[in-house]
Amino acid sequence: MDQRAIVLVSGGLDSATTLAVAKSQGYSCVPLSFRYGQRHAVELGAASRVCAQLGTRAPLVVEIDLRAFDGSALTSDQPVPKGRSQAEIASGIPATYVPARNIIFLSFAVGAAEAFGARDIFIGVNAVDYSGYPDCRPEFITAFEQMANLGTKAGVEGEPFRIRAPLSNLRKSEIIGLGISLGVDYALTHSCYDPTGTLACGRCDSCRIRLKGFSDAGLKDPAQYA
Repeated sequence: MDQRAIVLVSGGLDSATTLAVAKSQGYSCVPLSFRYGQRHAVELGAASRVCAQLGTRAPLVVEIDLRAFDGSALTSDQPVPKGRSQAEIASGIPATYVPARNIIFLSFAVGAAEAFGARDIFIGVNAVDYSGYPDCRPEFITAFEQMANLGTKAGVEGEPFRIRAPLSNLRKSEIIGLGISLGVDYALTHSCYDPTGTLACGRCDSCRIRLKGFSDAGLKDPAQYA
C-alpha cells in the first residue's frame, strides 16, 4: 500500500509512538512539525531523530510564532509549573496550555494533506494520562474532522479526511509498551516543557507523566534528566 498520511510529530513520546503506528499500518508518512516559539524547541531535534530512526522522511517544519499572543507558559516568560502531584496535574487546565494549539496544528495538517493527496492525519493526543488540555479529547477530534470535511475541496467533493488518534484511550504505560513493540527508541524523544539544554527537568507535568508511565510499565526512562 502506498497511501499517504500526514503525521504530527513533536519529538515527544506520544507523537513518536503515533508515527510508528502509522508506519506499521502501511502508510507512507509525511511528518509535520512546528516551530511556534516554544521554549522547548529542542524537541524539533528529537522529531528529526525519531523520523530517521523509524525510517521516514525528515519532518516538514512549519514556522509560526504563537509568542505574539503571550498566552502560555510554553511561549512566554511565565513560569512552567513544577513539582505538582498527580492529583494536581489531573485537575484543571494548566498554564502550559497553548491557546488553540491543536486547532492550529490540525488546520495546517489538513492543508498539507490536501496538498499531498493524503486523506489520513495522525495525531498523538491522549485523554487518559494527560494534562487536561481540552484539545486532546476524543470529542474535539470528532468535531474537528467534521469541520475539516465541511471546509475543504476534498471534503465537499467526497474525499473526506480522517483524523486518527490511535493513543486516545491508552494509559501512558500502554503507549510505551506499544511503542517498544513497534521499535521506537524512546532515548531519542524529548518530552520536557522546561529543559536545561537537552536535559529534561524531571519536575514539570510532562516529565512527571512520562516518568510515571515508565515506572508503571516496569521500565527505566532512557531520557537524560538534569
